[in-house]
Amino acid sequence: MPIITAARAYLVDLEVETVRTDAVQSFLKQETVFVEIDTDDGMTGTGYAYTIGTGGHAVLSMLRQHLLSQLPGRDSSHIENLWHTLFASTRATTVGAITSLALAAVDTALWDLKCKVAGAPLWQVAGGFRQAVPLYDTEGGWLHLTTDELVRGALASRDAGWGGLKLKVGKPNAREDKERLLAVRDAVGDRMDIMVDANQSMTAAEAIRRAHAFEDVDLFWLEEPLPADDVAGHVRLAASTSIPIAVGESLYSVGQFRDYLERGAAGIVQVDVARVGGITPWLKVAHLAEAFNVSICPHFLMELHVSLVAAVPNGRYVEHIPQLRAVTHGEMTIENGHALAPQTPGLGIDWDRDAVDNRRVL
Repeated sequence: MPIITAARAYLVDLEVETVRTDAVQSFLKQETVFVEIDTDDGMTGTGYAYTIGTGGHAVLSMLRQHLLSQLPGRDSSHIENLWHTLFASTRATTVGAITSLALAAVDTALWDLKCKVAGAPLWQVAGGFRQAVPLYDTEGGWLHLTTDELVRGALASRDAGWGGLKLKVGKPNAREDKERLLAVRDAVGDRMDIMVDANQSMTAAEAIRRAHAFEDVDLFWLEEPLPADDVAGHVRLAASTSIPIAVGESLYSVGQFRDYLERGAAGIVQVDVARVGGITPWLKVAHLAEAFNVSICPHFLMELHVSLVAAVPNGRYVEHIPQLRAVTHGEMTIENGHALAPQTPGLGIDWDRDAVDNRRVL
C-alpha cells in the first residue's frame, strides 16, 4: 500500500524537431507539463501531458493550485478513486482540455508507479495483448511540403517496411489535394496504407465533396475532417463515403467517444492519452471501441502510446512523430516496420533528467 508523500509539477518547453504544418496551424513547440509523485516506499512516478504551444501555463496552474494538494496521504494504488476524486473536484471546468490535460499528468504518474510496484512494463499491466505494433509515418506528410517531397518521404517509409503514412490535406483547391495523394499512391503502390488528415478544417458539405474525390486513392482513413463538436456532420459524412472517418485527438471524455460510436460517426478511434485525461480513461475508450468493433490508432505521443496500443486487442497503428528525443535516453525500438513496447517497469520512457531540468520554464 504505497502512500503518497509528495507531488509536484513543472513545465518544460520542447522545440519541434521539424517544421510541422496542417490546414489550420503550425506546431511551434511542445509545452510539456510533468508531474512527479513520491511514495513512502521510496518510489517516484513520473507522468506528463502536453500542448502544442498554448495553455501549458494554465494546466500547470490547475495542478499546483488545486489538484496536487489532494494527493499526499492517499494510497497511490487507488487509481480509479483518485481519478474520480480529482475529476469531481473540478466540476466547474469539466469536460474540457485544461482539466483533462492536468488529470492526465497525474494519472500517468500513478500508472508509472503502479507498473514499478508490479515490476512490469505498462503494456503488460494495462492488458498485455502483444509487444509489437505497426507504425505509420506522419513526419513526411506535412501540408507545406511539395509533392516531390511527399513522394520521397513516402518511399522512405515504404523502404523502411512501415505499413502506412499520413498526408495532410486542406489545400484551397480539392484538385491539388487529390493530385498530391495520387502522386504518392502511384509511387508506393497499392500495398501501403495512406491516411489523410484535414485537421477540422472543412464544413460537412466540403468534406463530403472531397471524400468523394478521394475515393479512388484507396485511403485507409480521413481524419478530423470537421470540427470535433460537429457529431451530426460526421454522421452524414460517414454515411456518404466508404473511407473510414477517424476522430479522437480533440475529444476529452469517454462520453464524447460514446456519442461518436453510438451514432456510427467514427470508423477509427484516435484517443490521445493526454487529452482524454490519462491512461485510466484511455483504456475505457479502447474497450468501448472494441465493443463497437472499431480499431484504436491514437494521436501523437508515440513513446507512451506504443505500450497502450500493445495492451489492447483492437490496437491497430502507432503514429510516428518523434518529439521527446531531446529529453530522453535512447529512442523507441523499431523492427520490421513495428514499434516494440518497452519491457522496463513503468511507462518505459527513459527520461534524461539533466536535459529536462535544462528546459524547465516554471
